Amino acid sequence: MEARWWQGGYDPAGTLTEAVCGLCFHGCRLTVDKAGLCGVRRCTPAGLESPCLGRFSSRAVDPIEKKPLAHWRPGSWIFSLGSLGCTMRCPFCQNHHIAQPQKAVPLKELDHRHLATAVRKLGLSAVAYTYNEPALQAEYILAAAPLLREAGIATVLVTNGMFSPALVRELAPWIEAANVDLKTFSPRAYAALGGSLDVVRDNILFLADAGVHLELTTLVVPGISDAEEDFLRAVDWVAALSPDLPLHISRYFPAHAYAAPPTDISLLQRFAALARQKLAHVHVGNVR
Repeated sequence: MEARWWQGGYDPAGTLTEAVCGLCFHGCRLTVDKAGLCGVRRCTPAGLESPCLGRFSSRAVDPIEKKPLAHWRPGSWIFSLGSLGCTMRCPFCQNHHIAQPQKAVPLKELDHRHLATAVRKLGLSAVAYTYNEPALQAEYILAAAPLLREAGIATVLVTNGMFSPALVRELAPWIEAANVDLKTFSPRAYAALGGSLDVVRDNILFLADAGVHLELTTLVVPGISDAEEDFLRAVDWVAALSPDLPLHISRYFPAHAYAAPPTDISLLQRFAALARQKLAHVHVGNVR
């Protein structure tokens, strides 16, 4: 499967010298043999390639509430697929072993033409691209989605929302539901994580306008996304979009390169109480 959303730069002899990736907002400019920030899209003499397309590190059958989606087919189960790479660099990533792998991770191919059959054999009617950033499987998702829809199977994304405008325009019509991380409402903190507050807000608005069922998740990380002022600005923004848009407030635990103690449960409860003053559906998650 060929990678899309890129443009090539060539020398006078017609030899490819660089590839500019247009999958996410970073727009990585890559010379030959170099990979983008995601770690999986790479410039080769033949063009931009992504050897992970259609190849997955993780497969599971999950309750829909684990995504988390609390207001879309509640009580149902979903087939979950994860691969490799991410378009952000969160130091607290719970799935860093596949999102930011430091060593080889086994991958198993799943042909997009066989995905619907595999899902139906499990007695399920939805597929979630999750665990790592699903945009890195965009070519696969767009190839599989029409076949899934024809078979009555929904496509779901669990994503950081760092899509390029070109990508979200193509993806949105094929997505039935999505949980998007709204990591913080601080532009500076977003930039430090390798993302953009403006980009995620624009893409949330685009998906909402396209009729995708949306739920948002904020992981409350000490020292990064635990400032009450930023959280209240996020709540105001979500409420202006729709007071019925579900917000999941999730507890952080130390992981990867971030060792701050777990989020204080009383802070989560305070944030939830504040959010419920303006939002109809507020859920506290990851409380063990």
